[in-house]
Amino acid sequence: MSSENGRPEGEPARAGTPSAGDPAGGEQLALIRETVREAKKPRAKPRTWRGAALAADRPVARVLVDKGLIHLDQFFDYAVPEAMDAEARPGARVRVRFGARVAKGRREGGELHNGFIVERRAESDYRGPLAPIAQVLSPEPVLGPELLALCRAVADRYAGTLADVVQLAVPPRRARPEAEPPPEPLPPPAPPEPGSWARYPTGPAYLDALRRGERPRAVWTALPGPYWPQELARAAAAALASGRGALIVVPDGRAAARVDAALTGLLGAGRHTLLTADAGPEERYRRWLAVSRGGVRAVVGTRAAMFAPVRDLGLVAIWDDGDASHSELHAPQPHAREVLLLRAAHEKAAFLLGGHGCTVEAAQLVETGWALPLAADRAQVRAGAPVIRTVGDGDQARDEAARAARLPTLAWQAVRDGLKSGPVLVQVPRRGYVPRLACERCREPARCAHCAGPLEARGGDGELHCGWCGREARDWHCAECGGFRLRAQIVGARRTAEELGRAFPAVPVRTSGRDHILATVPDAPALIVSTPGAEPVAEGGYAAALLLDGWALLTRPDLRAGEEALRRWLAAAALVRGQDAGGTVVVVAEPTLRPVQALVRWDPAGHAVRELADRAELGFPPVSRMAAVAGPPEAVADLIEVAELPADAEVLGPVALPVTEAGRPRRTGDPPPGERWERALLRVRPGNGAALAAALKTAQAARLARREGAPVRIRIDPPDIG
Repeated sequence: MSSENGRPEGEPARAGTPSAGDPAGGEQLALIRETVREAKKPRAKPRTWRGAALAADRPVARVLVDKGLIHLDQFFDYAVPEAMDAEARPGARVRVRFGARVAKGRREGGELHNGFIVERRAESDYRGPLAPIAQVLSPEPVLGPELLALCRAVADRYAGTLADVVQLAVPPRRARPEAEPPPEPLPPPAPPEPGSWARYPTGPAYLDALRRGERPRAVWTALPGPYWPQELARAAAAALASGRGALIVVPDGRAAARVDAALTGLLGAGRHTLLTADAGPEERYRRWLAVSRGGVRAVVGTRAAMFAPVRDLGLVAIWDDGDASHSELHAPQPHAREVLLLRAAHEKAAFLLGGHGCTVEAAQLVETGWALPLAADRAQVRAGAPVIRTVGDGDQARDEAARAARLPTLAWQAVRDGLKSGPVLVQVPRRGYVPRLACERCREPARCAHCAGPLEARGGDGELHCGWCGREARDWHCAECGGFRLRAQIVGARRTAEELGRAFPAVPVRTSGRDHILATVPDAPALIVSTPGAEPVAEGGYAAALLLDGWALLTRPDLRAGEEALRRWLAAAALVRGQDAGGTVVVVAEPTLRPVQALVRWDPAGHAVRELADRAELGFPPVSRMAAVAGPPEAVADLIEVAELPADAEVLGPVALPVTEAGRPRRTGDPPPGERWERALLRVRPGNGAALAAALKTAQAARLARREGAPVRIRIDPPDIG
């Protein structure tokens, strides 16, 4: 059995054996060369495995084995039995034995693993005895050449393994959908009218270029209001009218449902499919198969849909690329925006990046000329955006109502006026009731006596619970000063809803957050208290909105704190009626700060350009390419020493990471409880990102092959640089 790449030293001879030209597998080849010398000679008869005839035509299958180990990121050759010849086609799922040992010229043992056939060949590079495919799980060619090439490109970009990326790209098999006939593809629809795209000077021209089969690339700053789903639908319809496919990726299921409804209303049923987790495993696989087989040419979906195998792809579009939901949590943690950029380049498709806000990555695409801006003129923006009013620290210090309560007089007045004509949105950065408490006397955070976790109040009954272990805290007293009285450090959405309910007893108060997210609310007076990202859409738009506790968003220890605060504010403010209809937004934040000024002017693109200039001066992404290496101090130092980094690579750190305390819920990327970890950042100039990823991947594979030291975590383009 042969592989494209080498197998590391120290591994036993396996069912996948390195090719003769691989120096890493030289020792293993030397050990088995004597036992397979006769097998290397050309044979006139078809080869057999233990007496069973193999396929007469192309009897070698090159298989991607689902191992996911970085030092085994390679293909392995297996023999194709004659009985499996018809079903063992490229792209099919198979079961193979991996880890077999050579004994008397025969391979025995080995565990069964799933895999995919990537190629059928007449001969193997290694002429020894090949283990046969154990089973063809399904003849359905789910891993086609284009999808395989995309997965390889994503794995290389993020220093990951091909098997891990394929796991993200190809959903688990379900037998029933595979037995069903594929839907008949419909003819291309008629080109759509510009509709609300006419509000943008270059909008109709972009649709016309899609209709003609061209590949326009644009960064779209969407106007506030409810029309963006219809505009995405018209862009997809224009691509379909050219005889090509379309792919739209959005952050969550609610946004996907809105675009799905817009496409159905524009084109009718049967021309597109919705790929979200809400459909369930079997129905999702059924829809994915319809796309893979070419019966459906347009896809709307969440993060996982970025790999959807759309035939003749003509348009890739992503909405709100700054949302954290676009970043995959599983290795190698690719971002949907970067995957779609790869698809646009490799599959020669048009590209559309849209949102109410603008990320620095989007600004860089425009700055480099790779994409063109697609935005409305200032008069159109002023007409569509609500009036933005600010309340800073100085205003609150002079306001008696603000000193006595969380809401200043201006906010109370906006709520009262807004409730006369419709619902009012209140955005609160934190969920829960009072998620953080402190001693009233010395301001020391209140901690659990059992696990030292933060204490929180989950309701108005006065009971305290630990946010880590969940235990009730009785007879609390401050360990620093002995005080017994508490004060709220942070007030959550439920406490805010309770306070507003007392202030406006005749108005219904509803909450929308992680535990229960509202999709829509009627056009009637009501108070809607929501956490960022969970704001429901109001029929007819909100009459007013309050954006509370801006400091909680702006003071996060993150390079993207300002950009993320502005993105969340714009998303909420875009749901408010325009100033011509009396819409008002009050933001409680210092008005001199750059994100607040960008919100007042409704200028997300200008804010992103200035942020990009700051990044360029500091040498931070996306102006540079960066990788984060985290693990035990000795392992991090060893990896950096072993890696053959590009000449311009700069190592920042390492710095110690906070120790994860026992009992605390672990987040993605946290070190194991109690272990001391460090993180180093490696930075290179643009154009050397591929070399940096390859160097880190090679070093990681070498360390794992030698079984020396603890493993480290590698993440390319980390989103959370503090």
